[in-house]
Amino acid sequence: MAGETDGTRGRLHDGFVPGRYPIDAYGGGGFRFAEMSHRGSILALPSGVRAWDVTAPDGITAASLSPLLAEAGAVDLLLLGTGADIVFVPDSLRQHLKAAGIGLDVMQTGAAARTYNILMAENRKVAAALIAVP
Repeated sequence: MAGETDGTRGRLHDGFVPGRYPIDAYGGGGFRFAEMSHRGSILALPSGVRAWDVTAPDGITAASLSPLLAEAGAVDLLLLGTGADIVFVPDSLRQHLKAAGIGLDVMQTGAAARTYNILMAENRKVAAALIAVP
C-alpha cells in the first residue's frame, strides 16, 4: 500500500489502513481506497483495510480469514470476491464462518466491491475479502 507510515486514520501502518473506506476503483491487479493505491488483494474490515496475501481462490481458508474472524462480533456478512470468476467455497469454510455468526456471499471481485460500498454506506456490519483482478 502506498502512503505514510504513521498509524493515523487514512495512513498506512504495516499493511493496514485504519478506518472504513469505500473501494474507489479495482482492477489492474489492485484497488484504490482512502486516496491510496494498493497492488494485491485486500480485506476490508470494520477496523480498516489490510493487505491480504491471497492471490487465488484456493488460498481462501479460515487461517487466511483470521483477521476477519478476530472481528466476528462486528461483522454480519462477508462479501467474498473470488476474482474474475465465481468459485465454489468449501462447505467447511461456510460452516466455520456460520459458527462465528458471519454470513457469506460469494461473487466476482467487481460485484463484491460494489456491493460492499453500498452496504458500508448503509452502515451495515459488512466486510469484504477481495482477490485482486487484472
